[in-house]
Amino acid sequence: MSEGHLIAHLGQFSFNLDTIITMWITMGILIVVSFLATRKLSVIPTKLQAVAEGIMGAFVGLTESMIGKNGRKHIPLLATLFLFILTANLLGQLPWRLYHLKTGELASPTNDINMTAAMAIMVLIYYVYQGVRAKGLKYFLHEFSAVGIIMALIELLEMVVRPFSLALRLFANILAGELLIVTFVGLCAYLLPLPFMLFEVFVAFVQALVFMLLSTAYIAMAAQEEEGH
Repeated sequence: MSEGHLIAHLGQFSFNLDTIITMWITMGILIVVSFLATRKLSVIPTKLQAVAEGIMGAFVGLTESMIGKNGRKHIPLLATLFLFILTANLLGQLPWRLYHLKTGELASPTNDINMTAAMAIMVLIYYVYQGVRAKGLKYFLHEFSAVGIIMALIELLEMVVRPFSLALRLFANILAGELLIVTFVGLCAYLLPLPFMLFEVFVAFVQALVFMLLSTAYIAMAAQEEEGH
């Protein structure tokens, strides 16, 4: 982004107002579309209902193939992650620059490390909960010995690093894409940015898919331990 985030101050605290606004826009879009898709469910589905059923069917197949027969119970989290990230990424491709702000500009929510880190923390808490639910404290400490404690500390560090690597990857890719487009808009606002904007639409989908798939893989490790318990 050429001018950075739109910063708002509340006492001694400051926050990125632009990404908060687009985050609520993203949630509003998903809530409205979900309401319209499920308002009048019918055996003969409408086009919107058919699309929604197709998306949910894809998640059912994915979770069952990666997690197993109990994979469906994780669909609410995984589907929400994918749809939210995809919609948020695509919002960053809209011509927000038509709205001239005194400082900063409206950007994708995933262009904010605070947003991607929050999702990473949510994934971390969720899959650690699944592991603890499956094996109790043995999820962290397999055996009470010097080697066991060292291995537990290493695994604990890995647990924390995994989702935050997702957060950094998502944030960096979306930020880099928006910076690239801003640069080419400054050089030639008409034709030059178009191929990169189309490519960023593809990147928006890929990044949402990667975040969701890796989150599914982390949950699958805990779920597999549950099945083996």
